[in-house]
Amino acid sequence: MRVVFMGTPDFSVPTLECIIEAGHEVVGVVTQPDKAKGRGKKVVYTPVKEKALEHGLTVYQPRRAREPEFIEQMRALNPDVMVVVAFGQILPKELLDIPKYGCVNVHASLLPKYRGAAPIQWAVIRGEKVSGVTTMQMDVGLDTGDMLLKAEVPLAEDETGGSLHDKLSVLGGDLLIETLKGLEAGTIVPEKQDDSQSGEYARMLDKSLGKIDFSMRAEEIERLIRGLNPWPSAYTSYNNKTMKLWKARVVPGGEAVPGQVLAVDKKGFTVQTGDGALQILELQMEGKKRMDAGAFLRGCPLTAGEILG
Repeated sequence: MRVVFMGTPDFSVPTLECIIEAGHEVVGVVTQPDKAKGRGKKVVYTPVKEKALEHGLTVYQPRRAREPEFIEQMRALNPDVMVVVAFGQILPKELLDIPKYGCVNVHASLLPKYRGAAPIQWAVIRGEKVSGVTTMQMDVGLDTGDMLLKAEVPLAEDETGGSLHDKLSVLGGDLLIETLKGLEAGTIVPEKQDDSQSGEYARMLDKSLGKIDFSMRAEEIERLIRGLNPWPSAYTSYNNKTMKLWKARVVPGGEAVPGQVLAVDKKGFTVQTGDGALQILELQMEGKKRMDAGAFLRGCPLTAGEILG
């Protein structure tokens, strides 16, 4: 097939590699514009652009996917299919109508659940036991198109947003190749999404989401810590400095107010929540490296009775 690939972050790269390895002709790669980052404002390529240039592919970086000039460029490529994986822009109908087989999206959830920008992290935060990837025929809605194929993956007890991201990015590439085969052979029957089963929208993450409210249940906070690992991270404060929490375990609570330190030992410390308690096992203080809680305590005189946040 003649493929136009549209994607931007790390998550998209394995699918692009799978398309190349499967022998499809990638006639163009579309990604978000380069950005200046850091103190030196150095221009940084997107992960997809880096991979595309490694393979000598032509890269397009429109500021807006609905620009007439860009739409004409895509039409001139005459693609059989457009594959979209976390591209980062809404596609207009003029683009969706160009390819013979339409635009196929690789979405990191078992649709119709977790439509939206951050399905991976919200699956962990909400305590899902199973997640997966869905390939979908795109329409003008947001993750509302007909479903093509699905692949599931169970979540481990210690699953983080980062570990699930890596699993689903690989799974998505394999599922996309299977989807392209099925579309070409005419063996896939698209399935409409049941909007009543869509559940909570997987809204975009921001740093404010990570501020821990210790009045929540211990299980909820522990899932938040895992879901926001590695970004944007869950955090509280201690001695007027930000304390990021990277790993915790749910344990029985005691007689204390939410956020109060119940106990301190060599391995870590335990904090009361609204229901149950959390043993903090790994953390990072502002300006310091990530470390296990035992190492933190050897350099910090945290004591029972103190209150975080």
